[in-house]
Amino acid sequence: MHGRDLWLIKADLNQFEQVIINLVVNARDAMMDGKSGAEGGLVTIRTRNIAAAEVPALGHAEMQAADYVQIDVEDTGPGIPSEIIDKIFEPFFSTKEVGKGTGLGLSTVYGIVKQTDGYVFAVSEPGRGAIFRVFLPRHHAVAEDEAKPAVAAAAPQQDMTGSGTVLLVEDEDAVRAFGARALASRGYTVVEARSGVEALEQMKTHGSEIQLVVSDVVMPEMDGPSLLRELRKTQPTLKIIFVSGYAEDAFKKNLPEGETFSFLPKPFSLKQLIQAVKETIGDGAAGS
Repeated sequence: MHGRDLWLIKADLNQFEQVIINLVVNARDAMMDGKSGAEGGLVTIRTRNIAAAEVPALGHAEMQAADYVQIDVEDTGPGIPSEIIDKIFEPFFSTKEVGKGTGLGLSTVYGIVKQTDGYVFAVSEPGRGAIFRVFLPRHHAVAEDEAKPAVAAAAPQQDMTGSGTVLLVEDEDAVRAFGARALASRGYTVVEARSGVEALEQMKTHGSEIQLVVSDVVMPEMDGPSLLRELRKTQPTLKIIFVSGYAEDAFKKNLPEGETFSFLPKPFSLKQLIQAVKETIGDGAAGS
């Protein structure tokens, strides 16, 4: 359900796609939550323009008065309890069971939206579904922007394709789906795992084929550093990229001294993921 004559926005297309995927997957999970009795429902995506004059009436004091494009993702699930609605965008906050996600899906949404100078809010009444509202600032094209395509066309296109088998370890379904699709589209074979424990099982089956592990750091049951220690017992030279919403120094101290790895901070774009994988598989050793 889209508004007419939507204004332009300026955002990374792949990151914007990740926002929508994360919100839709989050809505799906809410509507399939057995604990609440939910067994399905409807997800609706709406878009419309919001003029600067309309902003005060929205009731969000932190929003600056400006033109925005609004994107709503609404579900008919059980809703968000009032006592947690103010916490849902915090890193690692989650209402999901162990093994069902760490909550980084919504914090990733928050980070991407903030990078574009936008806003995201959750509106919900228990038992009456939830609406996630994203506001992205209107972009006014100028002569400089119009000239950029010609400059870009003159520059040689970077080859982002590659080959090899990558084990992708991520317990957030939306983040893992985003990464797996991105890598497969560039020629990589992707083996997926929802946890460190599942990753070790996959290694028993595909260990000789896997050239690189891309792993989240914070996961239920077994975190990334613990997974790496187990992998090193049988494959001491296996390359790894750690992915985290936290800074590299926050978990580096949990790794064996002298351990080498590459690092990709969340949120990341499709291009950043592909580039990190291509560089790491192609190098003689992973960077530290």
